[in-house]
Amino acid sequence: MSEHPVLNVAVLGAGLIGVDLLHKIHRSPYLDCGLVVGRSPSIGLARAAEMGLATTDGGAAALLDSGKTFDLVFDASNADSHAEYWRLLEPTGAVCIDLTPHNSSTPAVPTVNGAQALTDRHISLISCGGQAAVPVLHALARHRTPAFVEVVCTGASRSAGRATRLNLDEYIATTQDAVRAFTGTPEAKVMVNVTPALPPPPFRVHMTVLAPDVDPHVVRDLVEAAAAQVRRFAPGYRVTDFEATRESIGVTVEVSASGGRLPEHAGNLDIINAAAIHLADLRATSLLTEGTRA
Repeated sequence: MSEHPVLNVAVLGAGLIGVDLLHKIHRSPYLDCGLVVGRSPSIGLARAAEMGLATTDGGAAALLDSGKTFDLVFDASNADSHAEYWRLLEPTGAVCIDLTPHNSSTPAVPTVNGAQALTDRHISLISCGGQAAVPVLHALARHRTPAFVEVVCTGASRSAGRATRLNLDEYIATTQDAVRAFTGTPEAKVMVNVTPALPPPPFRVHMTVLAPDVDPHVVRDLVEAAAAQVRRFAPGYRVTDFEATRESIGVTVEVSASGGRLPEHAGNLDIINAAAIHLADLRATSLLTEGTRA
């Protein structure tokens, strides 16, 4: 018998993000995947079945028709479908962690507001760029509120699935909103590059921050501390470049996929899925704490 709570979870979506998520769920001692749901038969659903997991197609309606109950549902589908999926899921009482850039729920970044976000049942992971940029930007904003922030995300085309390509406008808008919310900046600009370069480069995010009276030594320490926190659940996250003057800060981070299943360049998939699993694990351990106090 398990010594800690194990959450029964489902995954909506069997694309690049969904399939990697299944492998990460399998490695978590706190999560058990009871169902993988696609919109139609697919290679991803076939891979899930090969892993011994229950699968169904037909979207969130098929999840409800399965007769199973879930503590938590990961939505790894697409922004266009998420509103309808949440409408169907909300009455079930399940927590929903949204990996699409839909921007209709509480934005969460594990190292910034992970514990607080778990008090809500509808949680957004913003975007892979948001997960890479916000920890650093939030740390910098503790030193000086930025007057302007620019974020440029560059990822390999081989690690950008169909849903990601269809949702680029939502990705940009949702990431910009999160940057404003977590830094207090009045102006944020986000750009996304999907490159076919060979060999495929690692996922890279460059941040430019304009702020008054910057202390370069202080902000360097803040950036390194923020990166170290992210590496606790995403080991491939690292700062590759840092420059600061009294009026501006430039930081580049790269994310390499770790764990063996994903190619190294697919850090965009790795970081958002690692964040999702980390939040779900926090949810399970919080239930353990509540049970101990009861």
